Amino acid sequence: MLEKMNSTPRGKNIDAPRKEPGDQEIKKLAQELIEGQNTMTIATALGNSPWAAPLYYTNLGFRLYFFSDPTSRHIQEAVKSEQAAAAIFFQPPTGSWKEIRGIQMSGKVKRLGPGLESLKALRAYLKKFPFTADFFEPGQDLNLASFFKRFSVRFYRFEPEVLYYRDNRIGFSFRKKVLI
Repeated sequence: MLEKMNSTPRGKNIDAPRKEPGDQEIKKLAQELIEGQNTMTIATALGNSPWAAPLYYTNLGFRLYFFSDPTSRHIQEAVKSEQAAAAIFFQPPTGSWKEIRGIQMSGKVKRLGPGLESLKALRAYLKKFPFTADFFEPGQDLNLASFFKRFSVRFYRFEPEVLYYRDNRIGFSFRKKVLI
């Protein structure tokens, strides 16, 4: 989809940069990256003490859903401060800087209870991570209550308020705000 820009980390461009993608193309690229990855890093802070935690997630649009222990530091801080940041990225196996892509977000974390949104998100989670069923008895109903009982976790939603898409394929350190 994207033409590669041939540049070096020192900013010396061999070829002219390609035209910057429009808002809709950037939104599509961001959505594809979110759907194609499995883990995000969520970051929180209280006072002068930042914290980051990697988590499995699924998504419905740009909303990200994950299970976590309600006593974990990242959840406690996200609830108390009412703010969090998250990052999702693709690093190619070759380690080339030219292929790095990522999402940077800030927003809010909310605990979810039973309801239609939770049901849809849980179905998406089980589809993305089918191995999850291996932790339960065959035929057991996989719902929020069974996850709570088995793992002492709760279901949460990270809702981005600000989201940036980064893509070195477009240009070294390319970054653009996504209109969500």
